[in-house]
Amino acid sequence: MKIAVIGQSLFGQEVYKELRKEGHTIVGVFTIPDSDGKADLLAVEAEKDGVPVFKFPRWRVKGQAIPEVVSQYAATGADLNVLPFCSQFIPMEVINHPKHGSIIYHPSLLPRHRGASAINWTLIHGDKKGGFTVFWADDGLDTGPILLQRECDVEPDDTVNSIYKRFLFPEGVKGTVEAVRLIAEGKAPRITQPQEGATYECIQKKANSKIDWNQTAEALHNWIRGNDKVPGAWAEVDGKNVTFYGSTLVGNGTSAKGQPLEIPGASQPGVVTKAGLILFGNDGKALMVKNLQFEDGKMIPSSQYFSAGKTSAVELTEEEKALAEQMRAVWQSILTNVSQVEDSTDFFKSGAASMDVVRLVEEVKLLASNCQLQNEDIYINSTFQEFIQMCVRKIRGEDEEEELVVDYAEMNINHMTVKMPHQLFIDGEFVDAAGGKTYKTINPTTGTALCDVSLAQISDVDTAVAAAKEAFENGEWGKMNPRDRGRLIYKLADLMEQHQEELATIESLDSGAVYTLALKTHIGMSIQTFRYFAGWCDKIEGSTIPINQARPNRNITFTRKEPIGVCAIVIPWNYPLMMLAWKTAACLAAGNTVVLKPAQVTPMTALKFAELAARAGFPKGVINILPGSGALVGQRMSDHPDVRKLGFTGSTEIGKHIMKSCAVSNVKKVSLELGGKSPLIIFSDCDMDKAVRMGMSSVFFNKGENCIAAGRLFVEDTIHDQFVKRVVEEVKKMKIGDPLDRATDHGPQNHKAHLDKLVEYCETGVKEGATLVCGGKQLARPGFFFEPTIFTDVQDHMYIAKEESFGPVMIISKFKSGDVDEVLRRANATEYGLASGVFTKDISKALYVSERLNAGTVFVNTYNKTDVAAPFGGFKQSGFGKDLGREALNEYLKTKAVTIEY
Repeated sequence: MKIAVIGQSLFGQEVYKELRKEGHTIVGVFTIPDSDGKADLLAVEAEKDGVPVFKFPRWRVKGQAIPEVVSQYAATGADLNVLPFCSQFIPMEVINHPKHGSIIYHPSLLPRHRGASAINWTLIHGDKKGGFTVFWADDGLDTGPILLQRECDVEPDDTVNSIYKRFLFPEGVKGTVEAVRLIAEGKAPRITQPQEGATYECIQKKANSKIDWNQTAEALHNWIRGNDKVPGAWAEVDGKNVTFYGSTLVGNGTSAKGQPLEIPGASQPGVVTKAGLILFGNDGKALMVKNLQFEDGKMIPSSQYFSAGKTSAVELTEEEKALAEQMRAVWQSILTNVSQVEDSTDFFKSGAASMDVVRLVEEVKLLASNCQLQNEDIYINSTFQEFIQMCVRKIRGEDEEEELVVDYAEMNINHMTVKMPHQLFIDGEFVDAAGGKTYKTINPTTGTALCDVSLAQISDVDTAVAAAKEAFENGEWGKMNPRDRGRLIYKLADLMEQHQEELATIESLDSGAVYTLALKTHIGMSIQTFRYFAGWCDKIEGSTIPINQARPNRNITFTRKEPIGVCAIVIPWNYPLMMLAWKTAACLAAGNTVVLKPAQVTPMTALKFAELAARAGFPKGVINILPGSGALVGQRMSDHPDVRKLGFTGSTEIGKHIMKSCAVSNVKKVSLELGGKSPLIIFSDCDMDKAVRMGMSSVFFNKGENCIAAGRLFVEDTIHDQFVKRVVEEVKKMKIGDPLDRATDHGPQNHKAHLDKLVEYCETGVKEGATLVCGGKQLARPGFFFEPTIFTDVQDHMYIAKEESFGPVMIISKFKSGDVDEVLRRANATEYGLASGVFTKDISKALYVSERLNAGTVFVNTYNKTDVAAPFGGFKQSGFGKDLGREALNEYLKTKAVTIEY
């Protein structure tokens, strides 16, 4: 069709481009006159294509069409007028002129919110549903017949900008083009708008956007976000008109510690906190605003209301001065009506508009990739001097980070003050769970509650996934170059190291891990893991592939390794922080965003990790931590359509269920590290001292709560009795007690349900006829302590020979001297294949056995020696996929092939 496009802005430009791609002929573009010498984007695009462009300041005067304007329009010969976000009043002589008439895009679900500020009013009224309508144009009343509508959910903290970027813009462009397609095919409906539900609101102007404080917190929030950024909701504060931006609803758990701010008409004073200005509705509930703007145009973070202007200026180095002059040149190119950009030049008072802000942010990225700006940074630092000071601070890493509000559970213990966050961590903030749900996490040393922890609900998963998706698709993280991503992960590892004693103490309190082991392994290896994968960020590469095509063969094919998107991670309770690190480090290095569920019984180090990640500067939404039940939170992660990868460590039974859910939901990628019954074969030609020492470690390391623990030891009969005697002697030397005591060898089991299973496990072993050499009982003391246990005379058919105890239980079976193949058969007679081990001085035997053991890891003359550079994962029903090493990155990447003919 021959189409006239009447409209403006980036939206109009995109509709124009898509219509051309569809094969339509654009016979004319009608847009607004240039502003400050700058053409509208729609005009710029059309002029590049040689399409006639008309820039009428108006189409009618005193309600009457201007004949010259109508004549120029009619000369284009359009079959259809398409009006994407048209802000001018178009006379009916033009609307009705083409044979197919005119269609117009409107950002609301008509008949609701007729008028020019439809998006604003959708939010102001607190609508739960929003969307857009393409309708047959009328005389500017938005009452014409409906052609097409699309709707979306309106999130509680949506702004005009967020709902526009997420839905109204991308889907609106598609919807407008689809409407044209329906017209071309003769399938376009004309549905009369109903009168029921019809509303008409005026254009929102500054004079009308004053805040009425006699409303609920939700109504105040809706009013502020509905007027953000234009025209801006305002109120009188300290005798001045102040405009409020960046509103969010806050839970009852949010700290309101700060300096009171009297606001005329408000039900109670606001509170200026480190996170922002907390305001209260007449229902006593709270909201928070991030930024304030004064009458002179100056914008500040609301947290700085009482301290604005107190930041001391930094002195620039020669290199920074050179960069400042490059920045000045950028300002000069944007502010074309300013003869000379001075230090006092104000970006907005010099004529800059919102599109100029976007351009400035992009120009700065080209000049200094390590200076990541947000649009709000420009609004807050609007003079050139403020702007340069802000840029230099960011480059130096000295910029004032947004204060993180953390409600800690604090303890003075282990010669330090331990501060433990206990709320959910979603979109860069600690928040209460939906409905304020909580549960108690238990200290296994005492059996008493450590603190109350927020218990995530299904709606919390949806919120976290939405935040992770936004961060991946539209946020700073998705645009960050790999080297800067690596720098951020290195910074996180450094912060973890600075807090390693506190992290190890929390791990001991929450999981029962012996402090010295937690410091070295639980925390130490976690830090190593993040450092290892930080180094991989800028080394993820594809490859070029020679392809064989018909002559002339002028083709090149290459592969790209790309992040998957939103990844869900579910971790177990035995190594709470280390399991988080093993999966999350590779996931982040690959460029994904994360929603992680720690084990419900051990959430505390994951939440402390979230705090450190925020302080390291990770953008909002990249990392989200949701303590909660597997049946609820884990299941929703498996089912969620926006989660594209799920990594799980846990039992085989649950792993099977997760795999099925992931397949049914959206065929999401899965990696599973599941149960184990790892065999350890000890030959008579071993180094006995080493075999005893490492045999002890293979079973009792971390209280036996170890996925690769040797679930069954096969000892050659000629040394069997000697080996048993030696390990019993060593077990009797083990000190059982408080895990924070540096002399303790063996702490409590992780939680009571697990302790009860261990007791039942040992009772079963005795009933089946195995010999209980020592242990097998709960200790008579507070907490969840279980005696290190040794069974001998274990036969292949017994329950304890086949099933994993996941505790400090050594299962010993004999094998006949020299019968290597038979012991291999017995070792492999299990559905598990996570790890295995062999002790022998005969290198040929060691290689023969290691080749035939069917497990993902084989240890020879050692055990438990995992390293961040070595891939880790199982075979058979121990799962698939790898943690650690270069192979782990592939679990969080997708491969795209690109073929180009030249």
